[in-house]
Amino acid sequence: MAEEEKIPRNYNVAVPCAFFFVLSIVIYYYALHPETLALIFFGIMMAFLWAFVFLGWSYAGEKSKLYGLKVITDRLPAVKKPDGHVVFKKKMMWVAIILILYFIMTNVMLFGLDQKKTIDLFASWRVIMAGAQGSLMHLGIGPIVTGSIIMQLFTGAKIISLDLSKSEDKAVYQSTQKLIVIVMIFVEAIPQVYGYLTPANSLVETLNALSPGNGQTLSQTIIVVQLIIGSYLVFLMDEVVSKWGIGSGISLFIAAGVAQAIFTGTLNWMPVSSTEALSLSNPPAGTIPKTVYMLQNMSAGELANGGFEQIFLAHPNPVIALIGTIIIFFVVAYVESTRLELPLAHGRARGARGRYPIRLMYSSNIPVILMSALLANIAMFSMLLWSHPTLSQIPYIGHQWWIGAYPTPEQAEQMGISPSTPISGGAYYLSTIVGLHEWLLPLFNPQRYEVYMRGHTYWQVLAHVVVFFSAMVIGSIFFAKFWIETTNMNSKAVAEQIERQGMQIPGFRRDPRILERVLDRYIPYVTIFSGATVGALAATADMIGTVGNASGTGVLLTVGIMINLYEAMAREQLMEMHPLLRGFFGE
Repeated sequence: MAEEEKIPRNYNVAVPCAFFFVLSIVIYYYALHPETLALIFFGIMMAFLWAFVFLGWSYAGEKSKLYGLKVITDRLPAVKKPDGHVVFKKKMMWVAIILILYFIMTNVMLFGLDQKKTIDLFASWRVIMAGAQGSLMHLGIGPIVTGSIIMQLFTGAKIISLDLSKSEDKAVYQSTQKLIVIVMIFVEAIPQVYGYLTPANSLVETLNALSPGNGQTLSQTIIVVQLIIGSYLVFLMDEVVSKWGIGSGISLFIAAGVAQAIFTGTLNWMPVSSTEALSLSNPPAGTIPKTVYMLQNMSAGELANGGFEQIFLAHPNPVIALIGTIIIFFVVAYVESTRLELPLAHGRARGARGRYPIRLMYSSNIPVILMSALLANIAMFSMLLWSHPTLSQIPYIGHQWWIGAYPTPEQAEQMGISPSTPISGGAYYLSTIVGLHEWLLPLFNPQRYEVYMRGHTYWQVLAHVVVFFSAMVIGSIFFAKFWIETTNMNSKAVAEQIERQGMQIPGFRRDPRILERVLDRYIPYVTIFSGATVGALAATADMIGTVGNASGTGVLLTVGIMINLYEAMAREQLMEMHPLLRGFFGE
């Protein structure tokens, strides 16, 4: 408690915090009339929430209010940083261990969950979330990315006054982000369990025998606890890779999930429906086996009367999806390697020269990850507001079609879509377009491909294309600018970094302000261009379609992740060379 005593506080704010805590309990009780056990759990959650609010609100120092949370954030479980340099082999060993653990967790199903009645809120974004439905990785990296989005928005909008160039402020930023990630784990886990992750009847009956009347609540609590443990393990695994391995754990999980989806989508020889025999109406699911099977078993007349269309365009895994995946792979690889290099010279050591590379993809893939996570959360909360037993009763926003309407299980089966696929409202226009069959074929021939329009008009399908593409591009630009500002990659930070290294641009006076003006000619425009490019590439790839339902965003991210991982591995190997060899290779 010594650290707590050093933090100046205004304890008068305890009164309004206590008042709002009691008010939330009263509203919850009289509005929903919950079971006693549910009320206790809700009370515990509200107690933690208002305790955090008190710690931040009561801080009376001159720094950011987030310093008031240090008594909690400094004590959160974390992975210890290595004391010295970690050799390359050990880093690769940790990456391999974490990757194996990730695949194990995706195959460990949640205890007590009825898999047949489960509705996946992240079905359209499952690969990007790097998770697996009904497993310990059900939430995937969603809470981590959402926490990052919240901190970036608050910092960029100056709601949080932190100077990330200072080590102390940066430490507070990172520790607070960790706390928000934990909060988002609860926010994303609890609504899903109380509405879409149905406990198995056997578990409910067993717990009812132990505690009459509380079997359902206890079963849901067990599932929530498993989701929380799994999500926090993902967070710690990400820290292990970042501190003891190479690259980022989040990136590693995304690349692993996408690679698995592409592999199975290309080579899976099992039929589309496992309950039916292999036939022309139920061909192999993988692109290559499907193409070979249909070419072998279709006559020339059948191929001419829709066979080629089924091979090249029809869901699942058409040939055009494989071609689109390959094209995106090479386009991203080319764009990632394109860069502008500013010449630099040392201010004192004559003849010492270097270059500062400004990549065309300056903001990397981070903007499209953040945008995808944002759209995934919009989809999740819109479905919760439409069909969740409690949230759908909220006045004005509960069960409103303009936010997002979703089909019943019977309607979804008739349409051939998932119950988590929106069919109208804002959630529909922001939902991912998966393949040419969802937009291009209906636009060319609305009568023939009416089944893919799902009751929408020609103009609604066209508006869906425009809104989705625009949202991905504009949102990625927005997040690119925030990412550059919050990671010290803007013109001012780069100019100060170059100046600290004793370098300058030949022909210009050694002054960080002059360096900043020169960099302003490039970095802001490259940031906007890189954000727009990754957003457009991801949206275009989604609209063309990708094998294994890996999504355009997933393919885009995986290519960039693999290139960055290769470069990081090359740098690590160079750092372990003899100093003379290191100098020879330019390190």
